[in-house]
Amino acid sequence: MRVEEFISDKRALETIKRTFEFAREFFEREGTHGFSHVERVFNLCMHIGKEEGADLEVLALAALLHDIARPLESAGKVEDHAKEGARIARRYLKSLGYSEEKIESIAHAIEAHRFSRGPEPRTLEAKILSDADKLDAIGAIGVARVFMYSGEHGRSIEDSLQHFEEKILKLKDLMYTETAKKMAEERHRFTEEFIERIRKEIEGEL
Repeated sequence: MRVEEFISDKRALETIKRTFEFAREFFEREGTHGFSHVERVFNLCMHIGKEEGADLEVLALAALLHDIARPLESAGKVEDHAKEGARIARRYLKSLGYSEEKIESIAHAIEAHRFSRGPEPRTLEAKILSDADKLDAIGAIGVARVFMYSGEHGRSIEDSLQHFEEKILKLKDLMYTETAKKMAEERHRFTEEFIERIRKEIEGEL
C-alpha cells in the first residue's frame, strides 16, 4: 500500500493506515474475496481517483472498508455485505470524529460498490470504487480469482467458462469512469484470449 504517493496530509495518512489495520482484522483467511482483494481495489482506486480528480481520502477509506462484512455474508450471518459494511464503517468513522457529511460519502460508496445490487453510485468516489471492484474481476487477476473460486466450491472448468460468459465478459461495459473504461479494455482482451485458448485445449487442439 503506497498511499504516500497519493496523499500527503499527515492526519489523513495516519487515519488511512489505522483503517488498513482495522479492515484487515475482519479477514481470517484468504480467498477470492480476501484482504489481498481489498488491497488491489485500494491501489486501483488511488490510480483511478488521481486521474479522475476524486477526493482521495474518502476514496481510500471507502476502498479499505468496502468488503469488511464480506466474511459475515460468506458465513451466512448477514444478507448484504455492502449494506452491513456501510453500517460498520459509519460506526467506526464516527469514533474517529469524522463529519457526518464525509461519513455518508464513504458509506454511500461502500453501499453502492456492488454492481449486481443497488443502490446506483451517485458520487465520483462511489463510481470509482465500483469500477475498481469490477476491474479486479477482469484480466489475469480475474482469471485467477475465477479458478480460485471454482476450487473452493468444486466447480468444473466448463462451469467456470460459463461464469466468464455470463458475468465477467460483461463487466467492461459497466464501467463509469473514462480511466476505468480504458483499463478494462486491455483486461477484457486478455480474458477473451484466455477463454479462446482454454476452449481450444479442452477440444484437444494445439
